[in-house]
Amino acid sequence: MNIDTTQACSVVVAGGGPVGAATALSLADRGYVVTLVDRSRPQPGPSAFGMDIRNVALSPRSAELLRQIDSWPEQAATYRKMCVWEERGTSRLTFDAASAGRSELGWLVEVTPLLARLWQRLDEHSNITLVFGSVTDVATTDQRVTLSLDQDGETTTLDTDFLIASDGAKSAVRDALQVEARRWPTGQMAVTTVVRTERAHDATAWQRFLLDGPLALLPSTDPHLCSIVWSQSERQATQCLTLSDSEFCLALTRASETCLGTILEAAPRQAFPLNQQLATAVNPHRRVLLLGDALRVVHPLAGLGVNLGFEDLHELLAIAKPNVDLCRLGLWDKFARQRLLRSEIMLRSLDGLKRLYGNPNPWVGWLRNTGVGWFGRRRWLQRKAIEEATGLRHLSG
Repeated sequence: MNIDTTQACSVVVAGGGPVGAATALSLADRGYVVTLVDRSRPQPGPSAFGMDIRNVALSPRSAELLRQIDSWPEQAATYRKMCVWEERGTSRLTFDAASAGRSELGWLVEVTPLLARLWQRLDEHSNITLVFGSVTDVATTDQRVTLSLDQDGETTTLDTDFLIASDGAKSAVRDALQVEARRWPTGQMAVTTVVRTERAHDATAWQRFLLDGPLALLPSTDPHLCSIVWSQSERQATQCLTLSDSEFCLALTRASETCLGTILEAAPRQAFPLNQQLATAVNPHRRVLLLGDALRVVHPLAGLGVNLGFEDLHELLAIAKPNVDLCRLGLWDKFARQRLLRSEIMLRSLDGLKRLYGNPNPWVGWLRNTGVGWFGRRRWLQRKAIEEATGLRHLSG
């Protein structure tokens, strides 16, 4: 399709993370003239055993979107099963891709190679201009949006028809527009690292709900390397960071109930606070949208964070077809209502799940186990849960 880009709506995308970069590429492919603004190019994150400690779980729906913009990284690790159980339970759930007619449930993707591939495509695209600087102010009128940028101590301005903010949980655009964000402190921190295990992970994502928080062992392309996301109370997480490597490996072996045998080695650990938050507006001005973490931040226990951001983009693209005037009054009303409702449901569901598994009452534990056992015997219900969690329901229609 030949598109007259001289008449196309100009778009600024603030934030060059996975969601922002994918948004810029998707819109540029549709003929929009796009400027991507970020403080700097992404830098490689901490690594160990030849892999990035940071990783994201990508659903089939997210993978489809990345492939459409030729941005799928080579280092993606397929996981075909997910095993979930709890500290005080006797029942466990196993989700298998085969039960949903798929060869995989999703992929674990290292952040550094993912961003490297996205930014390679950004550099190559003729419809995309890269601008580096920090957003300090945003002014909106019925005709334009003007961003003020700090570029090495000098203030510059950038005008555009339409602004998309995907600049993270501490969104400068959201703050500049004075859009409030409701926050739900979890009282937890996530300890992350990479470990080498005695037994192969068998392309399985393992998750155990402990009373102090969930522990996830996520497979990599190496059968004996797993990424760790261990959600704990702030006190326990702080203590966890002070352990020696051997002490940490022993604690992790016990906490994982030796599901992969002994934890043999561990990379340096990092910890960050876990908070859930939701902006009060998706479309605070007819010329502005919030996407991804700028809109909402969720607990990592279900691996939904970046997938919800890509889901935002998928729904945006259903509206932002070639030559559509993105600034048309009322164009984003339905989108904004649906994304806000979807975010609210996910935030409350994840908070409820965390509270349910963190309740030490034995009667609550008995009810949990009874419910898990009942759920585990309903294959059709498991299939529906898999389809919802991975986006397969949307792919199959």
